[in-house]
Amino acid sequence: MTIKRNRTKLSAVIGAVCATMLTLSGPAAHAQTAEDDHSATLAALTAFQADAGPGAAIHAGDSVESWTLSAGTGTINTDRPIQSDEHFRIGSQTKTFTAAVVLQLVDEGKVSLDAPIADYLPGVVTGNGYDGTRITVRHLLQHTSGLAAYNPDPIIVTPKPNPDGTYDLAESVRKGLSRAPVSAPGASFTYSNNNYLVLGMLVEKVTTKPVHEAITSRVIEPLGLSRTVFPAPGDRALPIPAVNGYHGVRVGGFYFWTPALTYDPSLFSSMGAMISTLEDLTSFYQALTAGKVVSAASLAEMQKVWEAEPGTGGGVGLGLGKYKLSCDTVAWGHNGGVPGYFSQTLVTQDGRHASVVTNVLSQLNRPDGKLLELLDTALCEDVSKRS
Repeated sequence: MTIKRNRTKLSAVIGAVCATMLTLSGPAAHAQTAEDDHSATLAALTAFQADAGPGAAIHAGDSVESWTLSAGTGTINTDRPIQSDEHFRIGSQTKTFTAAVVLQLVDEGKVSLDAPIADYLPGVVTGNGYDGTRITVRHLLQHTSGLAAYNPDPIIVTPKPNPDGTYDLAESVRKGLSRAPVSAPGASFTYSNNNYLVLGMLVEKVTTKPVHEAITSRVIEPLGLSRTVFPAPGDRALPIPAVNGYHGVRVGGFYFWTPALTYDPSLFSSMGAMISTLEDLTSFYQALTAGKVVSAASLAEMQKVWEAEPGTGGGVGLGLGKYKLSCDTVAWGHNGGVPGYFSQTLVTQDGRHASVVTNVLSQLNRPDGKLLELLDTALCEDVSKRS
């Protein structure tokens, strides 16, 4: 994926249901650092927020310092800028955590990237045209398995729930497999959340722990990510301080927002259930790309990309996206969206970083291009000073 100004290119993310509440509060820009030092990024943030949720924030910097800018509000009808240490639901950025644990299992000799998933989960990926003996762990990690796109939704698309309202991974996987394959394994790229639900089952089978416990004990706790949570099934609480999430639309100069629906985190599980902050997400991706989470060999595997658009310099790795910045630099990261939130984090080898959140997941006219322009501006703003 190449980041070009005014160009839209992001992976598809989970849908949300829009409803209406009228608020006339205008967007204000806030900076927790000198605005003049990051005026271009502040302008890009303000432009992004004007087409996004009630509020938006970016936490960015380099290997020496970090800074945060905020526009709009984290709570409608108030002037409450989003802070870099506030919790929000990170959606598909969870996939990078799941991928990291799978690669740890590879490092431990318990999983092979090129082994069929049926070796570990016999009888799970089968039927309706699927053959788990031909789909490898690598295929699942890179979305080249041929599994059909599957986007759970708290209202529209859900697997059969348990009596307590939680969802089993196996039942979620079966729901996704009810859609026929879109390609032969390894033949093409199709972003499917079901790939990472299957990988969640793999993690549980090999570690003998629930996936939320495995990711917590293997990644969250060792890295000291004190504001990052993989909630257990049934735990719907968002820790405080928190960014309030909304559904809504923009009509001219008016904004229609209503609080985001609550849902059980097990609906998204290993593909999108986690909670974090801009600061913690930055720390995670920096640690991962610095080789502090998986071995050098496994990190190299994660960074082998499928070029969805050959010749652009970007692509999709194993739980990581590769982005070519306008300043001729490569960044790695992932985006994520669940009801109430849309976010993305990117980091570079030389320590530059940028993590963005807005508190709505738009269904129509999502400002993907402006998000990428914002990330690119923040990551490239000091390049001329370095050269």
